[in-house]
Amino acid sequence: MNSCAISFLTITNTLSRHLPSAATSPPKSSRTLLAPRHIRSPPTVILAAKTEIRVCTNRTCRRQGSAQTLEVLTGIAPPDVSVVSCGCLSRCGAGPNVVVLPDAAFVGHCGTAARASEVMMSVCGVSDGGKSLEAFGLRKRAEDELGLGNLSQAEILLSKALELQAFGGVHIIYKVRSTVRLASGNHLGALEDANEALTLAPLYVEAHICQGDALLASDRFDAAEKSYTTALELDPTLRRSKSFKARVSKLEEKVAAVAA
Repeated sequence: MNSCAISFLTITNTLSRHLPSAATSPPKSSRTLLAPRHIRSPPTVILAAKTEIRVCTNRTCRRQGSAQTLEVLTGIAPPDVSVVSCGCLSRCGAGPNVVVLPDAAFVGHCGTAARASEVMMSVCGVSDGGKSLEAFGLRKRAEDELGLGNLSQAEILLSKALELQAFGGVHIIYKVRSTVRLASGNHLGALEDANEALTLAPLYVEAHICQGDALLASDRFDAAEKSYTTALELDPTLRRSKSFKARVSKLEEKVAAVAA
């Protein structure tokens, strides 16, 4: 049996085991997509977040700008800083809405992009966060252009953002440009950007998915399968994602067509 046929059985098995909505059951002899031997050891760069920033997003704080604070902090954070939402930190709306762990350093009300940048600069020990904030703004504009279908303009904006050499959020910019390049038909460029994102952030699930998408578009089915496997291993909740199911189904269809 050739490798394409084996991949087809593997994908079917994955859908049966991890995506409950799938109706097809594979033969017992088929290998499992989530077999540990498929999980590649990530580069020794950053294996886990060392610092976590929590932002209160309860109703009162949200009305005062905490949703924007969460978005900005997430967008300018380097890979070793995790940013998550949380509940009230004390006197919601009148007290701190950000806390930095593990030092439990509470931050007084942080409701603007500039203030969020100051917080991240303090956490990361850098003196100038302006470039990261500018790069974040360019990325957001690029995402708007992507939504409008203006792919060339989106790529230009993302390339400008990368040229700024910001201290944080670069892995996200590479991931978004990978998406843009793939939509433009630049499969090699999309793969290169996904790989760059993973070099910076080996545990970045969305980058693994982008990598798989670029490989799938290039008809590199085994490699695409491994990328999707890694993403699912890192985030098991993907088995409930319709978009992830669609990706696996597309891979299955392509493999079946080659094996026919």
